Amino acid sequence: MAVPMTLEGEAALREELQRRKSVLRPEITQAIADAREHGDLKENAEYHAAREQQGFNEGRIREIEGKLSDSQVIDVTRIPAGEKVIFGVTVTVIDAESADETRYKIVGEDEADLKQGKISVMSPIARALIGKSVGDIAVVQAPGGEVEYEINAVEHI
Repeated sequence: MAVPMTLEGEAALREELQRRKSVLRPEITQAIADAREHGDLKENAEYHAAREQQGFNEGRIREIEGKLSDSQVIDVTRIPAGEKVIFGVTVTVIDAESADETRYKIVGEDEADLKQGKISVMSPIARALIGKSVGDIAVVQAPGGEVEYEINAVEHI
């Protein structure tokens, strides 16, 4: 099953993959070689720590490669702009109760970062917004009850 991902998300994963392969992998290999020179490997903490780092790094490399191979990269700027909320758009909503305005970019699960205003397509807010248009009201089931948001703007940026 293809997992949706934005261009920015793909670029970030490719950058991390490159860094892990070309920078971290050689550093860890060197740390293991240096630790081996200290003698008995059974009681060598540096050796065991470096091997653990190596295992984590290789696992993350495999995880990133898997995510990239399973992803469907969506460039929202190539989709004709409209007023409908779809994956990849930046949507401005107004809280019906408090009148607070908030902007969210709807992104893939691995890209979500609420501090940057990026919410997962699988989040309750995104699920309530997807398919709606400017002027529509989206009802989100929040832990404290229902929250209503009016969709104020949809941007393909």
